[in-house]
Amino acid sequence: MSTLRTLDDHDEVLTEIGAVLRDPALVVLPTDTVYGVVADAFDPRATASLRSAKRLAPTAPLTVVVRTPRQAAALAADVPEAADRLMASYWPGPLTLVLPVNEDLAWDIGALAVVAVRMPAEVTLLDVVADVGPLVCSSAARPGDPSPTTVAAARDALGDAVELYVDDGPRDGEVSTVVDLTSDHAVVLREGAVPAADVELVAAGRVDWGDVPSP
Repeated sequence: MSTLRTLDDHDEVLTEIGAVLRDPALVVLPTDTVYGVVADAFDPRATASLRSAKRLAPTAPLTVVVRTPRQAAALAADVPEAADRLMASYWPGPLTLVLPVNEDLAWDIGALAVVAVRMPAEVTLLDVVADVGPLVCSSAARPGDPSPTTVAAARDALGDAVELYVDDGPRDGEVSTVVDLTSDHAVVLREGAVPAADVELVAAGRVDWGDVPSP
């Protein structure tokens, strides 16, 4: 049976979240865009549970949430200058960067030789990463269903496959922009909160980082 908590007692709930993730089990948390289901990125049991809950293929790639750009660099084999520019301009925020994966890491985030990383602007999620470490994070819905903007919608989608749901009110539902940085040029794979035109200007160094407005 899943449990529902609010953030009224922030420190107590953070402790509970950490205990659940180390179990390892799944937690649904608010992000800066939608409600996401998270698991310990470095526990294969946890990532397998997340894929099972969402009915994803065993090799489906998973996005990793980090707390700092330095953490992102540790997960990647290479961080090009374009990535540094984009992180400086848009992190924390709704921008996901696809980088070559550090193949020395013992984890299971998918079959591809890349890692998708994001530093969200949601303080609670960043606090959890600070406690547990990098997390895999995915919309708390199954493929083909809309991403949930409330904890009730997330609970309807995933039910008892998730041990703990944390409610912090509705989210805006705008998706993150996804940028592939594994080649010579930044390629926008999905346009979301950050406009593709701005991404391309910043990545190419054609505007100063501080001159682009935050989304």
